[in-house]
Amino acid sequence: MNAQALAQEAEFFDRRAQERMRSLRPTEQAVLDRYRRQGAVHPKELCFQLLGDPRGKRVLDVGCGDGEDAVILAALGARVTGLDVSPLSVAAARRRAELDGVSARTDFVCAPLETAGLPESAFDVIWIDNVVHHVLDQLEPTLRALLRSARPGAQFICFEPVNLSKLLRRVRFLVPVHTEVTPGERPPERHEIAVLERLIPDLRRRHFNCLGRLTRFVLPDYRYESAAWPRRMLMDLLMNFDRVTLSVPALQFLGGMAVFWGRTPSEKK
Repeated sequence: MNAQALAQEAEFFDRRAQERMRSLRPTEQAVLDRYRRQGAVHPKELCFQLLGDPRGKRVLDVGCGDGEDAVILAALGARVTGLDVSPLSVAAARRRAELDGVSARTDFVCAPLETAGLPESAFDVIWIDNVVHHVLDQLEPTLRALLRSARPGAQFICFEPVNLSKLLRRVRFLVPVHTEVTPGERPPERHEIAVLERLIPDLRRRHFNCLGRLTRFVLPDYRYESAAWPRRMLMDLLMNFDRVTLSVPALQFLGGMAVFWGRTPSEKK
């Protein structure tokens, strides 16, 4: 990512973090309970199920934002290093860790990956939450740098928007729903998913968000845990429909998001 694009990314997420900083609260117990019980109906639930028991694991949270994932991981027992290019996001993440009493198990670094000085072969888990689609112009070098920071055989867990149908992508732009995005941001396409598959030889994936795209209407604030039970039930129903439908390979192009997981190569290249 060039310097101009990097600055635009940082500025975009600084604005978002500044807004969120005003309303930071300790993580609700319901959130911790949700991810501790390791269901797999929603994308992030599957990620925590794949992670298993996080206690004692060293996790690199790539593009950690304001630290929501990092704090949950730390509260469940992991030791987390969060990396982000947005100074205000990192400041918010540190504040969130303080509020949750997990500062001793978290470390946040504000730097691009190439200058972050991450130790090699140090992490048990590479955790990526909606970041790959921001670095598509440098996808392979970015992934290789992340793999160098992982110990051989570390877990790789990633969830991202995906675009497996150019027609659906064109239709999406005809729908009058505003989505705030950074310049040049777009979902990975098949050839970019192939890069992931080449670098993580045992990579698997599960698709989400056919009817799950309606989340913005069912949960306007995207807060599942605090929503009324009819809204939670409806959301679970939509996601279970997707689980069945998108398990059919010929229908996976209908999904707008995927969870990817595997193990980093046992030998460094």
